[in-house]
Amino acid sequence: MPAGPAYAWTMSAGILIGALFWCRRAKGNPDLLIIYIGALCGAFIGAKLAYLAAEGWMDIGKPNLWLRWATGKSVLGGLLGGYAGVEWTKHLVGHRQSTGDAFALIMPVGLFLGRLGCLMHGCCQGRPDAAGLRWPAPQVEAGFQVVMLVVILMLYRRGLLRDRLFFLYLLSYGLFRFAHEFMRDTPKIWLGLSGYQGISLAMALLGFFMLLRRAHFSLAVDGANRQP
Repeated sequence: MPAGPAYAWTMSAGILIGALFWCRRAKGNPDLLIIYIGALCGAFIGAKLAYLAAEGWMDIGKPNLWLRWATGKSVLGGLLGGYAGVEWTKHLVGHRQSTGDAFALIMPVGLFLGRLGCLMHGCCQGRPDAAGLRWPAPQVEAGFQVVMLVVILMLYRRGLLRDRLFFLYLLSYGLFRFAHEFMRDTPKIWLGLSGYQGISLAMALLGFFMLLRRAHFSLAVDGANRQP
């Protein structure tokens, strides 16, 4: 279903909120603005590629092929593409400090607004039951984003999992999305699984691997600082 005005407005609101938040952090450090632009570019590319890989190829031969390819996107691919865009841009500008915690604070807000747009537009629906009633997929995902925002804020304010909050988000959302995908009305292409579930697992594995890597690095730094 092509994106409508409601979806476009909520997506734009999410980008604007993220930009305002990032501009406040970027005062005196223009590299951070470049990194945010890199994140947006990577997110848009990743969102498109994930959609094409998960279900876009099934549109070949349909009369509205180009419209669906032009408007189809996936937040899963957006997250992975955004992460790749950040790392690539940081490498270009030589920025070595972690930016993950800041992105972890704004991602749930953007995805929450995106799911509100899905709800108003009527896309990304849940599977219908025997009575024809659909599972409230956008509402459930919006609720998940609220829960994650609260958790991340609590951890951030207490200084817990510093520089690892974004990877905690990737792990948590990847696992949630894999399970929730069974209730979503998306094409199931192999053993009752959708292409988005493969992307979800990849996201969860990336988050888990990076959490372990950052934890090991943090322990090594703490041990080095404690040596006489």
